[in-house]
Amino acid sequence: MAESRKRTTSRRELAQQPNFEEVSPEVGELDESAVEEALSDDPDEMLAMLADLTGATDAKLRELARRLAGRLFLDVARRGPSRPRGVGRLATQRYRPDAGDIDLDASFDAVLSARASGHAVDPEELRVRAWSTPDTAICLMVDRSGSMGGKPLATSAVAASAVAWRAPADYSVLSFGKDVVAAKSQDHTKSNEAVVDAVLALRGYGTTDVAGALWAARDQLSRSRAGRKVAVLLSDCRATVAGDLVAAAAGLDDLVIVAPEGDSLEAEQLARQTGARVTTVSGPSDAAAALGRVLDD
Repeated sequence: MAESRKRTTSRRELAQQPNFEEVSPEVGELDESAVEEALSDDPDEMLAMLADLTGATDAKLRELARRLAGRLFLDVARRGPSRPRGVGRLATQRYRPDAGDIDLDASFDAVLSARASGHAVDPEELRVRAWSTPDTAICLMVDRSGSMGGKPLATSAVAASAVAWRAPADYSVLSFGKDVVAAKSQDHTKSNEAVVDAVLALRGYGTTDVAGALWAARDQLSRSRAGRKVAVLLSDCRATVAGDLVAAAAGLDDLVIVAPEGDSLEAEQLARQTGARVTTVSGPSDAAAALGRVLDD
């Protein structure tokens, strides 16, 4: 799977957005209190601006925005109705920095071995205790073929955050245009902040291979042992690369589609053809709720 980075945005371009001067009064500055105030006034516009700030040509501003976005997009996802379906339980899981408390009993041998050898503990050998719903696996497919900036980019980042919140131990995030990029693979451990950062680093371009994304989702979910495997397609479903979408969807246990509000005709048609559930999303602040509407149906 190929890698992709989004283009950088100059300060002059960013200055065309409302409230930019308040959010970044000087080069290299980001006023978090102004971000919070703007978020209260118009969450979609502020989340869109923050997504664009993570691609600023101003390196210091870009880094500050990335750090803030890693926390803020996860917070926005948690505020929505994005709790896992079914009853969660505490379980021992592979270590992730933001997953939970270290399981001392399960990690004891690794810690003892590291101390005896004088080396640092290998994080891969550590275990944590965290809330989990191991019977559900999710693969999120993000369409990056169009204009990947502002609200579409922020919506994708919040959606990825909501998926990570719902299935922290068993999820993947793919982006697709001409090819498929894995922001996080199903069987790899990655912090939620790193996943959000990977999504925010995407750039939009080229053709749209929806069938290829569906086949890639099938491959990701095949790596899971969960009883329920859900593929979430965040896209207008306007394919520009030839492919049998119905055949690709048939390889998935459960397909749900989240399309942009006001641009959902192709998505609704695909849902009818494949039996998928479909809803629309109005903007970044609605992404967690939109996922809830299809995942909890």
